Amino acid sequence: MAERSQVVVVGGGFGGLACARALARANVDITLIDRQNHHLFQPLLYQVAMAGLAPSEIAAPIRSVVRKQANIRVLLGEVTNIDLAAHTVSYEPAGAPLHYDYLVLAPGARTHYFGHDEWELYAPGLKSIDDAVEIRRRVLLAFETAEREPDPEKRAQLLSFVVIGGGPTGVEVAGAIAELSRFALGRDFRVARPSESRVLLIEAGPRVLAGFDPALSEKAVLQLAELGVHVRTGTFVEGITAHGVRLRTGELLRADTIVWAAGVASSPLIAALNVNVDRQGRAMVDSDCSLPGHSEAFVIGDAACFVDKRGNTLPGVSPTAMQMGRYVAHVISDEVGNPTPPARTAFQYVDKGSMATIGRSRAIAQVQDLHLSGFLAWLAWLAVHIWYLIGFRNRLLVLFDWAWSYLTYRRGARLITGGRLHAGPPVSQAPGVGTGAKGARQGALGVRAAPR
Repeated sequence: MAERSQVVVVGGGFGGLACARALARANVDITLIDRQNHHLFQPLLYQVAMAGLAPSEIAAPIRSVVRKQANIRVLLGEVTNIDLAAHTVSYEPAGAPLHYDYLVLAPGARTHYFGHDEWELYAPGLKSIDDAVEIRRRVLLAFETAEREPDPEKRAQLLSFVVIGGGPTGVEVAGAIAELSRFALGRDFRVARPSESRVLLIEAGPRVLAGFDPALSEKAVLQLAELGVHVRTGTFVEGITAHGVRLRTGELLRADTIVWAAGVASSPLIAALNVNVDRQGRAMVDSDCSLPGHSEAFVIGDAACFVDKRGNTLPGVSPTAMQMGRYVAHVISDEVGNPTPPARTAFQYVDKGSMATIGRSRAIAQVQDLHLSGFLAWLAWLAVHIWYLIGFRNRLLVLFDWAWSYLTYRRGARLITGGRLHAGPPVSQAPGVGTGAKGARQGALGVRAAPR
């Protein structure tokens, strides 16, 4: 009996998990390795950061997700080296290098500060549960500190929030902060009031949500304004401190809570491969998602730069990763045990549209020529995100929590956790916690960052 082909999948995010599950009936043995033990539904991460959902409602243990799949094993570890020539993957805690016949790299992305990594201390990104809990801690502590601050000027600074980056994540975070400020301060606090709160969304480009139709971007700005969010486009950040953001014009925006949503870069693992990459550090892949010269090694999701027939680079979103993962699984299934494998057809991405939520009953959606905004777009966004949640139990919990929040304006996860009550360093900087600021924000996989 011929030996079964060995497939190593690096990363348990959308792409890696989609690939591994699609290989359930293939004549292969799969090893899935991730530095986290859970699959994270990243599109709802901002809901955890804004106390709308608990972390357990948007994440599921990888082992539980694949427990009925007999041909897969899961390893909790951090990939340290990939030898494309020897077909091996090394990881820590130290184990014997994993040999592969096929390699699927889906390490995800990390927050990118454009050469200013020191800003991370003051403006955390939003790529992991640790990030979301830290942002939630800072936002809620700002409310609590403002409640005991007698000086109106200092209280206004505590209740000023700056979100940097006008993409979907930035828009969603800004809208959620504004809603949380309006309803939480109005109902639960006595000194700190909603009128003192200010949310500012900064975007360097000419408009927010640049990937959407310009008309929808304008509608998003109007909906943000209804929530009290001030949007400033064409605005470049020069510096960030613990108490504000300095713009290129010299203006200082005083705020004690800052969130970074301005950019992402590929995992450092890709750079260590010594392959051609784009400006974001993503690996340039062939039409079958494989690395040039290595037909057995695939890169998918946020780590891949895939240029379609029209010359467009595919977006780094979850539908792209999942479609790539299922495509690669199909390629592998066709080839294993086949003495004359068929020629590989090029991967074709099916654009199912884009959505961004702005707040309660506010969103925009773009599905080809169909453009929606407001309540209908929000319902569509809600249905899509509930549907793609991993696990039936998670879907019910999230739907119940959202229904409760919608009817009562209450946030059920307003717990200050992840750090000391006093204003201190982020949880990723605390002694003995995590792997440091750079290591803690590597995304679903996160690999050891190369020295800088």
